[in-house]
Amino acid sequence: MSKKVIVKISGLIKQRGISLRELSRLSDVRHAALSELANGKRANINFAHIEKIADALGISDIREIIDFIECDNTLS
Repeated sequence: MSKKVIVKISGLIKQRGISLRELSRLSDVRHAALSELANGKRANINFAHIEKIADALGISDIREIIDFIECDNTLS
């Protein structure tokens, strides 16, 4: 088993009652980039984006934004 980094954008915007588009406006991160992060479709995480998201949402602990999950690398 290995670990995978996930970005918890969906939960954060739901908690705050804002849309992904609104987060894009507040953070100055492209909507498409936020969507890819939220849906786990981005292979690389730009930590400048994480900093902008944290700043826009008033988050001081990176663990509120990213997490590790166990993933099974075996193919069925």
